[in-house]
Amino acid sequence: APVDGRTLEEVRRAITGWNGYGEDIDFDWRTVGEYLDRLDRGFDGRGIAVNAAYLIPQGTVRALVMGWEDRPASPEELARMRELVAQGLEQGAVGLSSGLTYTPGMYAGDAELTELCRVVASYGGYYCPHHRSYGAGALEAYAEMVELAGRAGCPLHLAHATMNFGVNAGRAGELLDLLDHALAAGADITLDTYPYTPGCTTLAALLPSWASEGGPERVLARLADPATAGRIRRELEVSGSDGCHGVPVEWDTIEVSGVADPALGAHVGRTVRELAEARGEEPWEAARRLLVEDRLGTTILQHVGHEENVRAIMRHRAHTGGSDGILRGAKPHPRAYGTFPRYLGHYVRESGVLSLEECVAHLTSRPAARLRLPDRGLVRE
Repeated sequence: APVDGRTLEEVRRAITGWNGYGEDIDFDWRTVGEYLDRLDRGFDGRGIAVNAAYLIPQGTVRALVMGWEDRPASPEELARMRELVAQGLEQGAVGLSSGLTYTPGMYAGDAELTELCRVVASYGGYYCPHHRSYGAGALEAYAEMVELAGRAGCPLHLAHATMNFGVNAGRAGELLDLLDHALAAGADITLDTYPYTPGCTTLAALLPSWASEGGPERVLARLADPATAGRIRRELEVSGSDGCHGVPVEWDTIEVSGVADPALGAHVGRTVRELAEARGEEPWEAARRLLVEDRLGTTILQHVGHEENVRAIMRHRAHTGGSDGILRGAKPHPRAYGTFPRYLGHYVRESGVLSLEECVAHLTSRPAARLRLPDRGLVRE
């Protein structure tokens, strides 16, 4: 059937062509159930090598119902989103995720998210948000998720629960106090972290949310327009965009980890500032040029974490290990393949931040309990 006047094949090519992702995958599923069936078959008919527990992506649900529009959902649209979330849970999903520093997921307000979480709670699932800020306003963003899940009566799992950027150095204790207070009041909350200080995302994700409204082609058009690009630059470098967690970007912390266009491979492993200095241009111009030439496909490492925060959070009683892995690019974040050896090697054997017994629980029984897997995670009959 046509979608916005295009066939599904044309839509597929538009999705996979603009950033170079997934070009060799046949996107033949349309529902959660069809996707999980595809995982059972695998991409070569032999299944997949790992277990998969699927979270319905709230941003994708919103895009399906509303497109890339920055506005509140109508009652009819919210009803359709609730229906899609229920359908996904019935077909095997374990909960709902959100990327609330990514468009279009971030366009959803608390009332909309609460209604979706009520559906999740009714099916025994959990809400797993990447909340609205890991930088300026991080504590407020965590508190928002705790309050929202409480109103919905929904279990909460905070994804890669870090405290990053200079404004949050040494402030992990404030987050843990917030969580302890909620747990003492009866909330069902867990969290995960990766045992590294850099984060990982796409270069395009740092842009202000208004610049991403309408989808990738609209983003590229805005970057090509000097006046609009100047406005984007001011938000990035002066006021701090919502895509960059409300903190003015520091270009020497942004390292290119992967590109969609192989012709740009020499950029990998270099910071935006280094790329700019090599060409004698401003860092913003180097970033803008890369976004356009790579058609928004560039992935980055963002060196904005704090070791003392990493260590404090991983000791918490509700903590589980998590990789947040993105196996993309020539220099992917090591958390995609090294998270669990690093927990056991560096933080247990070498530095003693966790005992072996504690760490094993963080990596086995606690995540199994969050996923409600009664036959996994413990050595027992």
